[in-house]
This record gives sequence, structure tokens and C-alpha cells, in this order.
Amino acid sequence: MNRLPDELQRLYPRSDPSAEPSALVLGVSGPSAWQSLVAVWKGVQSDLGLPAPAITVNGRNGLQLWFSLQQPVGSGPGQAFLDGLCRRYLADLPASRISTVAAPVPALQPDTGVWSAFIAPDLAPVFEDTPWLDSQPGDDGQAGLLARLQRMPLAAFEAALAALVGASAAPGPVASEAAPARPKGDPPADAARQFLLGVMNDGNAPLALRIEAAKALLLPQQPAG
Repeated sequence: MNRLPDELQRLYPRSDPSAEPSALVLGVSGPSAWQSLVAVWKGVQSDLGLPAPAITVNGRNGLQLWFSLQQPVGSGPGQAFLDGLCRRYLADLPASRISTVAAPVPALQPDTGVWSAFIAPDLAPVFEDTPWLDSQPGDDGQAGLLARLQRMPLAAFEAALAALVGASAAPGPVASEAAPARPKGDPPADAARQFLLGVMNDGNAPLALRIEAAKALLLPQQPAG
């Protein structure tokens, strides 16, 4: 009996193609990708108290962390969560090496003929410079890796998001190195403030999350450096 479809459905269900996915994906590409991504993998567990995310090689140019959610959170809060992780753990990494685009796993990569796959944490360093498998991964092995993982409760997501947003009064979402500099007259933390206003006024966002956003807006702004 193939357990892989059941494990994928348990962790990353998406019965309706138009529904919000129950997964958040953060990837790092380029050389020694795991040396950067391992800080996120460890930090979400030790600092934020979240379940360990799945680790994948994307079959092209890097590794990814797949966060499983007990229920969808919407694209806005989801992106804010990923941006917060980048600010906290990947601040020294060029934005061009960071991705939040999900891709099916495991899957054959048509442009290269190699495979993406879920991998164990202790094997991640082995795939830093060659983030792919030369042959299709075994379904039993993939299912075994996923069976050890737990989904993130909504309350845990909300608490982690509040911690990430509250700890980033000045920085906004991860910006490209080529992004234009902020004019001197602009108020600090404008991007973060606009996000918080959007969450607070989003009628579809969980009430607890809207309350945390409102509280964060009441915090004194940091003076411009």
C-alpha cells in the first residue's frame, strides 16, 4: 500500500484548486543553501515553538522548508510570516537567493531530468551543492519522512506571526538589492505599518491576529537612524 498520497494529503491538503493552500514554502538557492536555511529550521522550533517543517531539495538550484498548517491562513498573513522569518534568520542573504514559491514534490524536473524530494535533516548538507536526486525517490521512504511531521495549529501560527511582526518595527518585507532607497522624508517602518493596517482591517483574518496587529500599531515607532 502506497502511504505517500495519504501523508501528502494530511500535511498539505488542497481538495479545491481555488482554495488557499495549507502550506507555506521558504526556499534558498545557490551555494551552501542549507547553511543559511538550517538557521530557520532550528529557529522556528527553538525560538517560536513551531513543529519542524519538511525539508526538500527542489530539483533545480536549492533547498526548501515546507510548513504545514492545520488550516489556511490566507496569502497576506502567510507572506508576512515568511517575510518575518527572512528578517530574523536570513537578513544577511541577498533577496535574489530567497524564494517563497511552492512547487510540487516529489517531481521530475523536465528541464534537467532530475528529481525533487523530501529529505532528512541530517542529509541536507549532502545536497547543498547538488540539490536533486538522479532518480525518482521511493514512495515508502518519502512517506516515512512525512509521517514524523506535525501540522502547525492556528494558535501557534498566530503567536509566531505576532512575535515576528512585533520584533520588526523598522524593517519591512525582504527587499531586493536593487530596490530604490526610501526618501529621507518618509516615516520609518512604513511598510510594516501598512501591513499591520491591512491585517487589522481584513475581515477574513482570524480575530486574534487582527487584535495582535492592532496592538502592534500602538507600539511607539523607532526613531529613524
